[in-house]
Amino acid sequence: MKEGIHPEYHHMKAVCACGNEVEVGSVQKEIKVEICSACHPFFTGKQKLVDTAGRIEKYKRRYAKHFENQKKA
Repeated sequence: MKEGIHPEYHHMKAVCACGNEVEVGSVQKEIKVEICSACHPFFTGKQKLVDTAGRIEKYKRRYAKHFENQKKA
């Protein structure tokens, strides 16, 4: 590698708004994030599926005959 053209690599801690710290390596000296794997709803299992405008019911009505035919067969 050429000398003098690469940024310095730091071992530092990325800090989340929830207080969780993760040790990472980066060219930045500090990283602050709003959400991490410890507090993100997808990873914690607290995710809520929001049905906007009745999409699930609309799907079930549209394909009701198809599902009935599958059960009969």
